[in-house]
Amino acid sequence: MNFKLMFTHNRISLVIVFVLLFFSTGFLFIDEQVKGENELTDNLKKHVYYLASEELKGIFSGTEECYKAALYIKDHFTNAGLIPLFNDSYLQEFTFSAGVELGSNNSLKISFDGTEYFLNLNSDFITAPFSGTSTASGEMVFAGYGISASKLNYDDYADIDVTDKIVLVMRYHPEYESPHSQFDEYASFRYKATVARDKGAKGIIFVNGHAPKDDDDKLMEFKFDRGASVRDISVVHIKRNIVDELFSSLGKDFKNYQQQITEAKQPASFIFENALAEMSTEVNEVQKITWNVAGYLEGNDPELKNEYIVIGAHFDHLGMGEVGSLYRGDEPKIHYGADDNASGTAGMMELASLFAQNKSELKRSIIFMGFSGEELGLLGSGFFVNHSPVLVTQMSAMINLDMIGRLNDDKQLVVYGTGTSPNFPDLLTNKNKYEFKLSFVEDGYGPSDHSSFYGKEIPVLFFFTGTHTDYHRPTDTADKINFEGLTKVTNYVYDVASELVNKDERPVYVHVPRKDGGTMGGWRVYVGTIPDYATNIEGFGISGVNEGSPAQKAGIQAGDIMIRFGERKITNIYDYVYALREYVPGDVVDVVILRNGEEKTVKVELGAR
Repeated sequence: MNFKLMFTHNRISLVIVFVLLFFSTGFLFIDEQVKGENELTDNLKKHVYYLASEELKGIFSGTEECYKAALYIKDHFTNAGLIPLFNDSYLQEFTFSAGVELGSNNSLKISFDGTEYFLNLNSDFITAPFSGTSTASGEMVFAGYGISASKLNYDDYADIDVTDKIVLVMRYHPEYESPHSQFDEYASFRYKATVARDKGAKGIIFVNGHAPKDDDDKLMEFKFDRGASVRDISVVHIKRNIVDELFSSLGKDFKNYQQQITEAKQPASFIFENALAEMSTEVNEVQKITWNVAGYLEGNDPELKNEYIVIGAHFDHLGMGEVGSLYRGDEPKIHYGADDNASGTAGMMELASLFAQNKSELKRSIIFMGFSGEELGLLGSGFFVNHSPVLVTQMSAMINLDMIGRLNDDKQLVVYGTGTSPNFPDLLTNKNKYEFKLSFVEDGYGPSDHSSFYGKEIPVLFFFTGTHTDYHRPTDTADKINFEGLTKVTNYVYDVASELVNKDERPVYVHVPRKDGGTMGGWRVYVGTIPDYATNIEGFGISGVNEGSPAQKAGIQAGDIMIRFGERKITNIYDYVYALREYVPGDVVDVVILRNGEEKTVKVELGAR
């Protein structure tokens, strides 16, 4: 149609045409927007319902279902046109400690009064799941509750030498009736085994006393606690009847003896003059394979394409509640993990599609990644940052999506890592056309995969819509996801990430001091070390240290392995926890670390929380 001719004949007609054209195209544009929004929501819903389905059984790392989920993400990356990150593969395979199992060499013999008692595994005794693999024999020593706590002026090992002996100790502590006893922190099986080892014992035998549960003589559960073994000591738990007989052979009553110790709160340890023990323990770690999934879009700027923005989400969950479950029912149930973290995984997958549709406009390259092993201690992200085909120095920023599916009516969206680069707060505020009620947390460390990247001095942002009563329970199901909210969060992250991808300057890294001191589990003292959960080593692996912390001032660095803290040998994170309990702020402690295979001793002046 010739608009000039129409204008000559009828201006009114032209005006009408323009008005109709304006409104028609406007409505067409709005319809396209709605169509796009609906398509995104539908795709997110499809991903969440599959990843949180009965078929995938909670996606426990290293399982067939975990592999299925990994292939599902891989197929999405393939269809979106992403390039495989690991040479010609989208999958990055790694091994991890999935559990423990008893070996063939577990035995216990106790001899007294000329009689040998051969105890039966699983019925008379059980080897502790954290026991070292070793053999031990020697005199038996009764060491009360097995507690050595100078802060409480209580020491069951006072004035008794247990070197090369077998220690018999009771479960719990002298104030077992108190719900808020200071003895609680010294009462765990692990702690007592560590104390016995450090005192020189070759083996420790646990027994339930007659209190607090007179009719309950159950053996400890053989269940992996994700910690390394307590090396160089055999650890078992026996039934009470043999100990009753042992005490009777000395003219003592075990029940009364426990009562005397408990009431007096005074140790009453002694060497059994007539008792010997021989024990063998063999506990083997079960190694499994699991997978990260990653693909990337290459940027178009000749220089900036060598920098990468990482957008990641963990896709593993708790399976049938093997670890970390808050479910207290008797029957195992699928922990679906719809919000944690099918929601974040779905968002990451759709962001890959959105950016792929506009890949010709990208300056920097983008890595899209699904992590496995997050629920077991950031294993996948920890492995990736240490075995990445892309140098960590090329990673400009990392965006983490974890639990973004439960946006409430108040639209509260929490963003962690806002202090890890100076321009992040303004960027997040300026892109908030979705009217989120933003809550900023400056710290770059936290309980999700962004921590692994921040430990490598990469600026991070972690998006999170908050916890809820279904967290780590079987009730975290897809029908409870706010898909409209998930769509808005995904679009918001797209807007934020687009700015990071195309801005000429890369985000400047800032190390944010931790306001809470970075302590865990109620420790009073502050060192400032960040645990490395991804490495399976003897010692306490350190993935980073806090700015201005005692650890940093002493010269401790990321990658160091702590093997001694004061007088305590450190073989795992639990040893480190127990060692800290013995000190107060202001103490100066000699700490031995391994750095590149060489031992180095540093002095750490402990801070306060």
